[in-house]
Amino acid sequence: MESFILTHYNYWIVIVLMMIGLYIVVSRGNLVKKIVGLNIFQVSVFMLYISMSKVRGGTAPILTGEPEVFSNPLPHVLILTAIVVGVATTALGCALVVRIREAYGTIEEDDIQAADHEAEFGRSSQP
Repeated sequence: MESFILTHYNYWIVIVLMMIGLYIVVSRGNLVKKIVGLNIFQVSVFMLYISMSKVRGGTAPILTGEPEVFSNPLPHVLILTAIVVGVATTALGCALVVRIREAYGTIEEDDIQAADHEAEFGRSSQP
């Protein structure tokens, strides 16, 4: 059992990072912290795909005429694309947080919902 855990350490790291990211997204009301939690979650998915695509003893898929074991390059290419999309999404999220801060004066989710409720119904939802 111990050897199974030690030989699959990369999957345990992925699980821990995924749970940390999910916890931050669910438990925090600050919008910037939610973006950071989403990024941590995203990195765990990247690590999962990259660790699954690695073949022990595999080389780059360059044909030399000799029989060799190759690693699949497709997951790495997909993750490079996902990293670019993730950076763009993070930038858009940060820009939205700046606009929300300008409009509401806060980036706390509860305060924003209270301000919306007060604007819609004309009174505070707080007793």
